[in-house]
Amino acid sequence: MGITSLIGLLIIGLVAGWLAGVMWKGRGFGIVGNIVVGIIGSFIGGVMVRFVGFIPQGTIASIVTAVIGALALLWIINQIKK
Repeated sequence: MGITSLIGLLIIGLVAGWLAGVMWKGRGFGIVGNIVVGIIGSFIGGVMVRFVGFIPQGTIASIVTAVIGALALLWIINQIKK
């Protein structure tokens, strides 16, 4: 993984984490929290969409997939907290 790929991963993670934070609780989690939620969400979302037969291609599809995964991650965390 080159530096460009790493920066792209961090940017997509940041955007996805921020969007999921806004959708979930009305605000983000801070820059580091957004990146962490977004990157973990990217992995979870990637597994979920590939399970149903969709392979995301392009930046927008990657962000949507990451947001779906981040929301799933936040839902799981919320269920564990209860």
